Amino acid sequence: MIESVVFDIGSTLVREDRYWGSWADWLGVSRHTLSALVGAVVAQGRDDKDAIRLVRPGVDIDAEWRAREAAGRGEWLEESDVYPDVRAALGGLRESGLRVVLAGNQTLRAGELLRGLGLPVDAVATSSEWGVAKPDPEFFRRVLEFGGAAPGDTLYVGDYPAFDIRPAKAAGLRAAHIRRGPWAYLWADTADAAMADWRIDSLSRLVEIVTEPSV
Repeated sequence: MIESVVFDIGSTLVREDRYWGSWADWLGVSRHTLSALVGAVVAQGRDDKDAIRLVRPGVDIDAEWRAREAAGRGEWLEESDVYPDVRAALGGLRESGLRVVLAGNQTLRAGELLRGLGLPVDAVATSSEWGVAKPDPEFFRRVLEFGGAAPGDTLYVGDYPAFDIRPAKAAGLRAAHIRRGPWAYLWADTADAAMADWRIDSLSRLVEIVTEPSV
C-alpha cells in the first residue's frame, strides 16, 4: 500500500519554459534556437546544459548564474509556472493521509522558490541541498529517508525515464511516468519508461490510482 508519494519537480510539477527562455534571453539568442538545441543534445544522450555551451563555447555556467543573479535576472518561479492539475492532486493525496514530498534535480534557489509557492506538501528537497543528483542511487536512498516509508510503499513520480523511473525502480520504489514535458515524450517508448508501474498523462488520475485498495 502506498504511504508516501515523492514528486520530481521540473516538467512534472513545474513548466521549464521560463528556465530555458531566460537563458536564451541572457545569451542573446532566440528562445526557439536554444529550445531546439536543448532537444538535440538530450536526444544525443548529452547533458541539457551542453546547449548553453554550444551557444557560448567555453562558458562557465556557474559564473554565468552568478552574473545573472547580480544583474537581477536570476532564477524565478511563480504560480503560472505550476501545471494546472498540481495543487488539486497534491492536496488530494495529503487529504487521503499520504505523505507528499518534492525531490528533484534543482538548485538551492529553486528549493526556496518552491517553498515560497505554498504548495500542499509535507516537505521539499533539491539535489543541490542534498549534494547528490539523479540518477545516482544515493539520491533515491535520500528519497526513501525523506518519504519516511518502505521502498515498496513509496511512489516516485517523474517525467524523465532514465533519471526518474529506472533508478527509482532499481532502488525498490514504485514509479509513475507522467507523459508531459519534452523528455517524457522523447523517451516514452523506451525500456526505461516501460518499467513504470503506472503511465499517466496528468496528475488528476493519481489520487484514484494510489488510494485503490489493491495498490
